[in-house]
Amino acid sequence: MAQKTASKKAPITSPLGDDQDREITGKVLQGTLVDMIDLHLVAKQAHWNVVGRLFHDVHLHLDELVTTARGFADDVAERAAAIGISPDGRAPTVADGSGVPKFDSNWRSDREVVEAITTTLAELNRRLRERIDETDKTDLVTQDLLIGIARELEKSHWMWQAQLAE
Repeated sequence: MAQKTASKKAPITSPLGDDQDREITGKVLQGTLVDMIDLHLVAKQAHWNVVGRLFHDVHLHLDELVTTARGFADDVAERAAAIGISPDGRAPTVADGSGVPKFDSNWRSDREVVEAITTTLAELNRRLRERIDETDKTDLVTQDLLIGIARELEKSHWMWQAQLAE
């Protein structure tokens, strides 16, 4: 005798009235979540492996970026949960879905780290701006969250770029 599989009802109702809006917004939030988790991991990897004359300043600047990325990951995951989307920050999900450029292992000079982080932040800012556009019609509260994240990451990008100026 075949058993029916009961579909699991989400325990959190969504404030978004339209299922399509929730789905689009959920995908945007999930993509941002994995990017922020991976940014945290890349910054920590760089933090442990940076060497060079500017080691101390870059090392501390990376700590700031780690804290920022972790905070944003939490904000994004909590927003997803608030709209009835179960956030997924597991390692395989992050590895499969992140848009963060690859960061090689081993020791890296302070200049290489600054260049890599600058490139990473530029890519994440590009992705965030696309997501801001995607949420324009689906959820303005999520869009506002993404604008705040973009504001801070664009400021961080500027500060990392400034270290490359001659």
